[in-house]
Amino acid sequence: MGVRLVVQRVKQARVTVGGELVGSIGTGLLIFVGVAKADTPQDADYLAAKLVDLRVFEDPQGRMNLPALEAGGAFLVVSQFTLLANCDKGRRPSFDAAADPVKGEELYEYFVSQLKKHNIAVSTGRFRAMMEVNLINDGPVTFVIDSRP
Repeated sequence: MGVRLVVQRVKQARVTVGGELVGSIGTGLLIFVGVAKADTPQDADYLAAKLVDLRVFEDPQGRMNLPALEAGGAFLVVSQFTLLANCDKGRRPSFDAAADPVKGEELYEYFVSQLKKHNIAVSTGRFRAMMEVNLINDGPVTFVIDSRP
């Protein structure tokens, strides 16, 4: 399966935990990250490189042709193991494919560190916390990206 991302282009986004603001951005990408059991740093490397160059912001002609950095954007990265849910059977999702919390946090933090190497502002949520995510979608423009098919 690989690391799974849900990426939303936003005008602004913020994450609070227990009423405390822990991360926020203006224009940019809100990136939800789900880590699977078999994921590796190479999966995170691949996705970080893809996101930095993903041309989803409008150029002066109104075409999606600019990456976040060129558009003056930032990244807000939020862990979300539920992206790995399997809802094929029954009524309760199975999270068997999701990495255990230790591995999930390790790879999530590694992914964030790889994004930061590209000189773009990166903000985060708080791993394993009950978070409230508020956003203003821009478009809406939303993508699901997996590190492996």
